[in-house]
Amino acid sequence: MKIQRLMEIMQNNNSHSLPVPALGVSGIVFNNQKQILLIQRNQPPAMGCWSIPGGKLEAGESLAEACQREIKEETGLDIEVKNIVAVVERRIEGFHYVIIDYLALLVDEGTSQPIAQSDVSEARWVSLEQLNDYDLVEGLAEIILRAYNVYNGNHIAGLYDADATGSDYILPSVNFA
Repeated sequence: MKIQRLMEIMQNNNSHSLPVPALGVSGIVFNNQKQILLIQRNQPPAMGCWSIPGGKLEAGESLAEACQREIKEETGLDIEVKNIVAVVERRIEGFHYVIIDYLALLVDEGTSQPIAQSDVSEARWVSLEQLNDYDLVEGLAEIILRAYNVYNGNHIAGLYDADATGSDYILPSVNFA
């Protein structure tokens, strides 16, 4: 009798289960014209909103590899992953994501025309002054502006790849002398 009741409870819980958290990565990419690389999402969550390129971590890849792959898949651009500038958690539209936002640099500024691919409807460079004209995903404008200060050399911030393996990110070293 107790086993049957436990089975009923488990079945009821499964029908109202919460989404399984997924780990995602995104890349914040600027160019020399003080523009940010944005994509328009064509799939939920936040379909139709503008965001930075990114997606889910796949089995067997490092966080940095996932970031490079996602940006290439969504925009056709090659990047070099730098430091972590934000970690966000989003629970929207039946999804639960923990997203690690990286500052990333273009490999070749000369071949930097993004082309929407994969699961995005548009990809483009947007002037920082025009960010308010775009329907950005929640919290992204502040992250972009703070990341630009790091990119522009105004701040040393974020977590850095300690040993260039893409597995350990720590604060920058501090000289206490």
